[in-house]
Amino acid sequence: MIDLRLLREDPDRVRASQRARGEDFALVDSLLSADERRRSSGVRFDELRAEQKGLGKLIGKATGDEKAELLKRAEQLKTDVKAADTERDAADAETQELLQRLGNLVHPDVPVGGEEDFVTLETHGTHRDFAAEGFEPRDHLELGQLLGAIDVERGAKVSGSRFYFLTGVGALLELALVNAAIAQATAAGFTPMLTPALVRPQSMAGTGFLGQAAQDVYHLDKDDLYLVGTSEVPLAAYHMDEILDADRLPLRYAGFSPCFRREAGSHGKDTRGIFRVHQFDKVEMFSYVLPEDSQAEHQRLLEWEKQWLTSLELPFRVIDVASADLGSSAARKYDCEAWIPTQGKYRELTSTSDCTEFQSRRLSIRVREGKKVRPLATLNGTLCAVPRTIVAILENHQQADGSVRVPEVLRPYLGGREVLEPVAK
Repeated sequence: MIDLRLLREDPDRVRASQRARGEDFALVDSLLSADERRRSSGVRFDELRAEQKGLGKLIGKATGDEKAELLKRAEQLKTDVKAADTERDAADAETQELLQRLGNLVHPDVPVGGEEDFVTLETHGTHRDFAAEGFEPRDHLELGQLLGAIDVERGAKVSGSRFYFLTGVGALLELALVNAAIAQATAAGFTPMLTPALVRPQSMAGTGFLGQAAQDVYHLDKDDLYLVGTSEVPLAAYHMDEILDADRLPLRYAGFSPCFRREAGSHGKDTRGIFRVHQFDKVEMFSYVLPEDSQAEHQRLLEWEKQWLTSLELPFRVIDVASADLGSSAARKYDCEAWIPTQGKYRELTSTSDCTEFQSRRLSIRVREGKKVRPLATLNGTLCAVPRTIVAILENHQQADGSVRVPEVLRPYLGGREVLEPVAK
């Protein structure tokens, strides 16, 4: 959530941010009104309680008619205090509810607009000219079936649409990717983490995934637990309700977890293969830093993502995501999109978001600097979302006979294998 003091001091900035997100900017005025009621009712409650305490002392000393009048006033105060307490609690609850609905403040340099209004910052690598090489590229599913690596038919039989099996070299390729990604993250100073896939509501809400993203989340009603869509959630909640000493920062974690997403609203999109699925594994980077260091950390996370995609020898571009395409927690987000030959376009493989103090305020995570305690900043960045990375590797490194060249960085994790060979013609 944002700082209420900032809202009071500069509401126009918050309104502008809401407009840039394409969200309800009238929410700002409703929140200001609720906050004013919360503060005024709090003042009234304190005044009445002070009078009530003072009256108690006077009653003990009074006699006769004076005491009778004071007792009458005490009865009225009792009623008024109770009413003021109720009003204060209601105004506070409304303020918190409205505050939870407000997105993070969009960074001023973020391009304004919708999904297609991103700005391309960099392009890396070159697209292969398959026509010049003399063959038509196969898509990842055809290649995966040739290699005995992907089985979507049995995935659908067992679990439904958008589920799959990785088999044979497909399973080995996932393990190679995860191990290589964790090795890169560890070398960069991240602490490897295996995180829970189920979290409590306060963890999911605290990271901002029960707002605009709620429809994409799986909920287990009987247990009141949520399946995570990313290990960002347990990594953000890891230090919930804690005060961290400043000399411990930055804290960097690399979490590996299964991820579950309903893919609500994606009916008819990417239905072939394993590009858009309900369950997948991912290695996620997560950082806790001082607020003034968050922009520099954001660039570091982006550099680590670029290093990873470059090591996989994939052509990709970096985009600055437009304001209305940001998640509610993100002040700014960069995506790395790999070229997918059979689609003839770039598709998102990794993303990194600067969430500033938004999540730490919701999760009550603070930093202590001497006697000063304040919220810190959190950031996240995908290092390897496995299925999409497999899609990009198979399509970009395929050969005319249906085999696939293994990028050098993965070979040590595949027993030195340089090529994945077809098992079926």
